[in-house]
Amino acid sequence: MQKKSSVKRPLESVNRRQFIKAAGAAMILPAILPGCATSPGRRLRASDHIKMGVIGWGMQGPGNTQNFLYQDDCQVVAACDLDEKHLQSALDTINGHYQNKDCKAYHDYHELLAREDIDAVMIAVPDHWHELVATEAARRGKDIYGEKPLARTIAEQQRIVRAVEKNNVIWQTGSWQRSGATFRKAAEIVRNGLIGTITRVEIGLPDGHHDFAGTEKPLLDKLASLNENITSPAQVVPGTRAWDLAVTPPPSELDYNTWIGPSTMEPYIEARIHRNWRWNYNTGGGQLMDWIGHHCDIAHWGMGFDRTGPSEVEGHGEFPPDNAIWNTSPKYRIEALYEKSVTGYSADVPFTIAGGYPDIRSGVKWIGTDGWVWVDRGGFDASNPEWKKYKNLPDDLARVKLYVSNNHFRNFLDCVKSRQPTITPVETAHHSTIPGHLGLISMLVRRKLRWDVKHEKIIDDPAASTLLTRPYRAPWRMA
Repeated sequence: MQKKSSVKRPLESVNRRQFIKAAGAAMILPAILPGCATSPGRRLRASDHIKMGVIGWGMQGPGNTQNFLYQDDCQVVAACDLDEKHLQSALDTINGHYQNKDCKAYHDYHELLAREDIDAVMIAVPDHWHELVATEAARRGKDIYGEKPLARTIAEQQRIVRAVEKNNVIWQTGSWQRSGATFRKAAEIVRNGLIGTITRVEIGLPDGHHDFAGTEKPLLDKLASLNENITSPAQVVPGTRAWDLAVTPPPSELDYNTWIGPSTMEPYIEARIHRNWRWNYNTGGGQLMDWIGHHCDIAHWGMGFDRTGPSEVEGHGEFPPDNAIWNTSPKYRIEALYEKSVTGYSADVPFTIAGGYPDIRSGVKWIGTDGWVWVDRGGFDASNPEWKKYKNLPDDLARVKLYVSNNHFRNFLDCVKSRQPTITPVETAHHSTIPGHLGLISMLVRRKLRWDVKHEKIIDDPAASTLLTRPYRAPWRMA
């Protein structure tokens, strides 16, 4: 009996039959798609225990780990973090759950990954560390539960995809919405052609900055003595009295040099480290990249776009000063065009991805010639009131059935044993986030981009192409 976790956690005019045929290769419990074939890997019997290591104990790490702790066939045996306080919290949580001292602590993830008894790892580190940790885990043959976005840049994502496929490891992305029945129902309505020809897709993401770590208010309280009306870290830049007050020595328990790692070295400022690293482009990608792997992932799922992408992207965003403590765009709007010549659909499909624009509702909305459907974590709505009554789409409507997972963590463990693809494999994660990456690049260079979907290159724009990757600070090197 599984224990319950305590964590809360296309197309000119086409008819329904033609739509289903176009969607035809839809996933049905579970699909095996190009780049997502059965992984040989190490074989575990259904009765075997999976030994797991966890890397990262900040925002996502504790919740993810709690979910694995409550799976009877999984034992967490190792934890790694660069902050001694975080690491101790991980040990207390894990060993406290098992009522023993078997979980071992590591400062260096290489040492954890070198353990031959570890079958799988959960990775929840800041975005700027994703590529290095994930590729090393894959090289060591560990199956991986990794967080979204897949990586800080497209080039880093490509390296993760290659490493996972080369080493035949199982990958599950933390895009857990695919394991939710409401999201699956909405996607199946679209995939079964119930709203007719798709004419538009709208994706609403959060805007602004959110003080996940609770470190913004203490900083603003400190800066209040300057009487400069500073209301956000996004206003604080180098060369000011506010900056001088914000910069402090790193705490002794944090290995700050390694935490910055491959990114550009910057002065330590508490408000942009744990959890709030998302609001600094040196380490994260703002609300756009924090959420693109959730809602764009679902939009792609409904359209059958897991292995394709937009051919044209144009983004507009508002930015704080690029050297501010928080410098990510708080308001943005991206128009992306998925061309029929690439997707195989009979018409081009425009996507709008936006944060901070009231005309784009939070969540995902597919709009078709015969109706519409909208889904978010907070609810479901559709042009046909009958659809709201269904928990799952009835068989007579759902000729195309999507991959069913009722627990994202359980799905990963099952796939570790079966060597079948998870519901969110690495190629899916890669393509779900590409529209966000391209949108951000377009916002930064302030022009429309053309994207070669097959070869994953920006067309005829060398300056924009440089932003597909980023330089690594020595001694770190991209794998």
